[in-house]
Amino acid sequence: MSVPHEAKPRTTAVVLAGGTGQRVGLSIPKQLLKIAGKAVIEHTLTIFENAEDIDDVIVLMAPGFVPDVEKIVAKAGLAKVVKVIEGGSTRNETTERAIQALGEGLAEGEERNVLFHDAVRPLLSQRVIKDCVEALDRYQAVDVAIPSADTIIVTRTHGEDGEFITDVPDRSRLRRGQTPQAFKLSTIRRAYQVAAGDPNFQATDDCSVVLKYLPDVPIHVVAGDEYNMKVTQPVDVFITDKLFQLASTAAPQQADEAAYRDLLSGRTLVVFGGSYGIGADIAALAEGYGAKVYALGRSTTGTHVENPEHVEEALSKAYAETGRVDYVINTAGVLRIGKLAETDSTTIQEALNVNYLAPVQIARASYKYLAETKGQLLLYTSSSYTRGRAEYSLYSSTKAAMVNLTQALADEWAGDGIRVNCVNPERTATPMRTKAFGKEPEGSLLSSEAVARTSLDVLLSAMTGHVIDVRQQDPTRGAAGSSGFEQALASVLDRQEDV
Repeated sequence: MSVPHEAKPRTTAVVLAGGTGQRVGLSIPKQLLKIAGKAVIEHTLTIFENAEDIDDVIVLMAPGFVPDVEKIVAKAGLAKVVKVIEGGSTRNETTERAIQALGEGLAEGEERNVLFHDAVRPLLSQRVIKDCVEALDRYQAVDVAIPSADTIIVTRTHGEDGEFITDVPDRSRLRRGQTPQAFKLSTIRRAYQVAAGDPNFQATDDCSVVLKYLPDVPIHVVAGDEYNMKVTQPVDVFITDKLFQLASTAAPQQADEAAYRDLLSGRTLVVFGGSYGIGADIAALAEGYGAKVYALGRSTTGTHVENPEHVEEALSKAYAETGRVDYVINTAGVLRIGKLAETDSTTIQEALNVNYLAPVQIARASYKYLAETKGQLLLYTSSSYTRGRAEYSLYSSTKAAMVNLTQALADEWAGDGIRVNCVNPERTATPMRTKAFGKEPEGSLLSSEAVARTSLDVLLSAMTGHVIDVRQQDPTRGAAGSSGFEQALASVLDRQEDV
């Protein structure tokens, strides 16, 4: 007779947001500071909202700011957040309030996993969350830490002479603690119950409470990562904002050919720049899976993307004939090589019209159709968006604008259910590139078909506001579970040579 498996306990993320913004020079709590267009706490809560291993979320907010978080939660549609309550005057008091809230409604003897995480660590990866939850299958307490890259010194102050070194610990055994810290609810509750009997009780984190008051409970250490930084100092705000700016995301692939057919059959795609290259390949792929595709281009349909009337006519026709517009894709662009001081006004105006103003007009015209279908606008950038290149300043700068446009519209249209994303291919074999650079070494360029396939994956995903890298050098980059911020730093190195 088989023994039934014990039901897995629910896992709750407790986001500790009781801190203030004093160290970053703010009059509001630092977790409400906007980074990359959203409050820090919204970035953090979104991570747990998207975590498969998290069942619900409780927020402990600084006194007086609970309504601010409730508004953020409601606007962002963060369904896993079940409670937003005031934190205490100290970290320990805040944790105690969380423990009390977690115990409400639990049956006697019922266990729960709990992850305590700093609200001002908005770059937490899904890998760390998963590792913490899995570790709780074996251990009662779990910490997250990374090796110290710096030598740690111990000092002592000697009056007015300042500090002097008294010891240099062995760096190989030193770790820098991060969050989340994960526990069985019964364990962290018992640790605080014991600590309550100590008149001198004071701790800056929860693992230290278990270490001191439940010394027989081993605390397992999960590997953290360097990107899981804490926004504490003014420089942290700057660095975090840059990491969000550079972060790229992998598009989830569909399970099989049948999945593409099921998701695209009966859908309407409007592809601007669909005469050749990536746009034409997207059109062919989507049409093969049963979508109704309108592939538009200057050389095939006489559609000039820089002409708002042409854009309006194309969208209106697609809607009139199919009754819907689900996806609007713009791959149109011009690439002119040359020094800016030697570039004539006509060329400059062409670059602005086609590479920047056209996508803006396409976005404006597409809005009403995409709002009806809860569809997606897909734009394209270039790897040169992170750093402009000599002799194609116009192209680099307009492509950087596409990233900002994507991120801004994703936020602006989120309430309407419209998704907006941006694909960032590395050097790709297209007629536009060949015209600009001539014939290049065999195998050095990405195929336009590969970019088109990734583009379909993006269209069929739930993601919005992302820059999706398409690369051929490293097949492991962008694998499921990897951090977008890990990809960001690696991608910057690749972009040094990319167009």
